Parts: sequence; C-alpha cells; structure tokens
Amino acid sequence: MAVTRLGLVIHRARPAAVAAARAASAWAAAHALPCTEIDVWRGDHPRRSAQEEADAAGHPDLIVTFGGDGTFLRGARIAAKDGGSALGVNVGRVGFLTEITPDQVETALDTVHAGGATVEERMLLTLRASRLLELPVGMEALLRYGRGPVLPPPKVRPGSPEEVGWGVALDVVAVNDVVFEKLARDRQASLGVYVAGQLLASYSADAIIVATPTGSTAYSFAAGGPVVSPSMDALVFTPVAPHIAFDRTVVAAVDEAVAVRVLPHSGRVAVSIDGQLRGVLEPGDWVAAYRAPDRLRLVRLEPMEFYRRLRERFRLADSPAADPAPPFYRPRTPVPADLAHLRLPPPPEA
Repeated sequence: MAVTRLGLVIHRARPAAVAAARAASAWAAAHALPCTEIDVWRGDHPRRSAQEEADAAGHPDLIVTFGGDGTFLRGARIAAKDGGSALGVNVGRVGFLTEITPDQVETALDTVHAGGATVEERMLLTLRASRLLELPVGMEALLRYGRGPVLPPPKVRPGSPEEVGWGVALDVVAVNDVVFEKLARDRQASLGVYVAGQLLASYSADAIIVATPTGSTAYSFAAGGPVVSPSMDALVFTPVAPHIAFDRTVVAAVDEAVAVRVLPHSGRVAVSIDGQLRGVLEPGDWVAAYRAPDRLRLVRLEPMEFYRRLRERFRLADSPAADPAPPFYRPRTPVPADLAHLRLPPPPEA
C-alpha cells in the first residue's frame, strides 16, 4: 500500500515515543506526504469521536501509534472507523498489539510505502442499546484526575434512527472488549446475559466482559478466560467474580450477539469500551454486543506468529517436570494434500 497521508498517535509522557514520532514526521516530510498528530489530549478541549478525529486529520490511510497497547487502541479505533490501517510502535511494557520497535520506524515506513507489507484484518465489536449512553454529572472530573480528557459517550450510528424495538445503533467499535462492571464497590452488578436471543443466566458479579479474539489476551484473560486465536471471528463472554456455580467463559459464534440487561435490584453499571468508560446503565437498560461491519486493518511487516508472540510477551515458562521441547519440525519436501489447508511455518533454510 502506498501511503498518501500519515496520522500519528503519540504517548507524549514517554520520551522514546516522542523521539520515534519525530522520526516518522521527518520521513513523511522527506516523501512530501502530509502528516498530522491525532487524538491529541488537550485539557481545555473535549476529545472527539473516531470519525471526527479522522475527518479533522484529512482521513489518513496509515495511522502509526507510539506507545504501548493502550496507545495502539487509541489509533486503532480511528483507523477502523475510517477504513485506514494501523501500525504500532512498541514503547510500552508488553506491546502485544504493536508490531515494531522505535529503531525500525523509517525502515518500516519505507517497506509499507513500497508495498512490501501485508494487512491483517481483525474482527471488531459494535453495540446497540436501549438508549444512548450517558455519563452522570460530575463523573468526568473524577475520571480525568491525573489523566487526559475522557472519550465522549458514543452517538447514534449515521443512517440508523433511534428505534425502540431493536435499540439505538451506537456509532462505536471495540477492538478488545466491552465491559459491564459495578459502579460502586458495595453494590453488585445484577445482570441478565442473553446469547443469540436466549437467556443464558442471571449473574450477580463484579463485571461481565464481552471480548473479541484480539481482546481475549487482555482483561478476559486476566479474569480466567481462554486465549482465542485472532484469526477467528467469535465473541468471548467471561464473568468476573460471579456469585454463581457456573463461572465459565462462553465462546459464542460470530453471528450470535451477546446482550446484557441490568436487572431491577442492581446497582448502576459502568460500560467501558477498550478500557475507556463511555456510559452508565440504570436498572432496565440493556446493551447488545455483536460483530461490527468494519474490520481493523493491522499492518504486518512479516507473517504474524501469534503463538510465538504469546510465549514471548507473556514469558511463558516451561514446566520444570517436562523435558525441553524441540522446535517444530518442518520437512523441506512438499506439503501433503491433506495438510495443504493448514498454517505451517516456512521450511528451514538450506
């Protein structure tokens, strides 16, 4: 893909991120390409929706993020809503979603601009709700303590009028997850969970997580959920500290929505999207999460080895009772017909 306009999302509290972004700006100037910093946190200006950010930046076809996974999610929400691609520069601790290190910025941009990179698509979630999400008065001030401005509650999706029966289509996407959690520590979230239009169970819990396969290695994983290959399309539902014997994750099919209704005696329930609080629900409210029509376009400079990354980034330790495992054996001979549909590592070099 030839780059025509570059957008930068920068974690400005990290000097290494600022320096790497400066290198990207210099690269853009050398190639006579427009380059704009987006999603800038200014204390006196409210943050904008993903589409508003993309519009103001002139619709960059490549958004490069400089920080960790949180910074990457900031850029990914904008790229996904506007059809652009996202490339993450890891200046964080884990960097599970990021692709390159700061010293690789110029080389990576050269590769992308010359058409040498590939684009990997990931599933996203979107929402319908019984009403528009809102934040209670005064809550934004609490959320901004020591941090930048919060994202606004999502608006109605363009072209989708408010409908009582099917709910309000919210103009928002989630890369990782949508989380429904109790707002006050002394009031449990009492939630009815429906999968594919059928009641699964009523939960009294700290939280309910609906994650994408990409987000299965985030909060859902920390809450005991499974690791799901990002090559799949599925919805991963995980309860957090539920007062119920059935406390397991449910992996739903891609055409099955997961809906959450706040029950009559529940406390208030906060709705977070990719870690950002976007609204508060009252008893009687409901929200349904399902696959979005948009997809996240991740720029890859080489084939994604998800399980190698899982082992390295999570520092998986081998059992001390097990013998050391050898690398995967891959013969140099042609792949048999019954294995041709599988993802296999490249043959060893001669």
